[in-house]
Amino acid sequence: MFPSYKYHIFICQNERPGGHIRGCCASKGSVDLLVYMKERAKELGITDIRINKSGCLNACENGPTMVLYPKGQWFCAKNKQEIDAILANIQTA
Repeated sequence: MFPSYKYHIFICQNERPGGHIRGCCASKGSVDLLVYMKERAKELGITDIRINKSGCLNACENGPTMVLYPKGQWFCAKNKQEIDAILANIQTA
């Protein structure tokens, strides 16, 4: 039997060399934000979500980039407050 989740969020962890013209999500804090989002979702009791790292989502200039399925919503969360807002929206959905 496979786990069942209502939501699945992918957070880009792509890393490019310093000075790359497009930048990368990892250099913009996506690694720490992924850890924070997982911990915060658990603290809030959100159990119907799977939070995973992803490779490049091809929106590097906007990063850190995230996509929420099945809604197909794209986010750029630059800090913990923005992660909290995303999780709050998921809680009330």
